Parts: sequence; C-alpha cells; structure tokens
Amino acid sequence: MAGPLGFISGLIKPVTGLIDNLHTSDEERLAAKGVLLELQTGLMSQTLAYEQKLAESQASIIVAEATANSWLTRTWRPITMLTFVGLIVYSQFTGMEIPDDLWFVVKLGLGGYVGGRSVEKSVESVVKAMKSKEQV
Repeated sequence: MAGPLGFISGLIKPVTGLIDNLHTSDEERLAAKGVLLELQTGLMSQTLAYEQKLAESQASIIVAEATANSWLTRTWRPITMLTFVGLIVYSQFTGMEIPDDLWFVVKLGLGGYVGGRSVEKSVESVVKAMKSKEQV
C-alpha cells in the first residue's frame, strides 16, 4: 500500500508487534490490538475522505477550465505540454542534459494533461445532458 494509507499502516504495525511481545494475558493483548485496529481504521477512513474531497476539487477545476469561455483557459495545458516538448527536442539537438526536476514536471504535466483531456472530452457530453435535463 502506497501513499498516506501505507504510511498509517506503517505507523501502526510496529506498535502491534510490541503488543505481541508484552507479558500480559492473551485477552489483554487482543484488547490492545483491537484499540489499535480501531485507531488505524479511523485514520484510514479520514484519509480516504480527505483524498476524495481533494480529487473532487481537482475534477471541478478541470471541469471549470474545460467549460471556460476564454481560449487561453481552455488551452493552457496543451500550450504547456508543447513547451515541454520543445525543451526536450532542443536539449536533444544541443546535447543539453535535462535536469531531473524538469523530467518530473514533464511526467506530472503529461499525466495531468492526459487526465485533463479525458475529463474535458467527457465534460461536453455531461454538460449537454445536464442542460437538456434542465429544459425538460
């Protein structure tokens, strides 16, 4: 498990191991593990709720960009990606080494661009469906 959920599990697991090594009764160890499991479950559900809200916020931004009236607002992602491609092509012809940070930004931008374009394509049909529903 990666990300915040893996981090939470990583925090709880060593404590659970310590409980196994305590010199107490089996019932007390099970009760302590139960409390830790409840804590882990609560933390994970809060983390998932946060990540869901974050994803919804990001999606609403992409929808707003895709449905904007401004040409620049709708096309800033392709312009940015074309700029990155231009830098990569330039570096190949000049022998310039591309810094790791720039590669990271290109990868991040490409993922956002592909995801944004997917949402943008589907937003048009959703908006049309919503508008036709309002007229009915």
